[in-house]
Amino acid sequence: MEEHDISCPFCGETIGLLIDCSVSQQQYTEDCQVCCSPILLTVEIDSSGHIVCVDAVQENG
Repeated sequence: MEEHDISCPFCGETIGLLIDCSVSQQQYTEDCQVCCSPILLTVEIDSSGHIVCVDAVQENG
C-alpha cells in the first residue's frame, strides 16, 4: 500500500488515497473524504510496484 494525494474533481480539495501497488491496473470508485462525491479512479502501477498514474474524474461525468 502506498499513499497518494489527489485533488477531488468535484470540490478541488486535496485528499489522500491508499493505493494497493500489487495490482498493475485498477479502476474503482471512492468517495471524496470532504464532499462525499463519487470519484472514478484509474490507477496504473509499473512492474517494480510504483505508482505511474492516478487519474481521478467525476464518476457521473
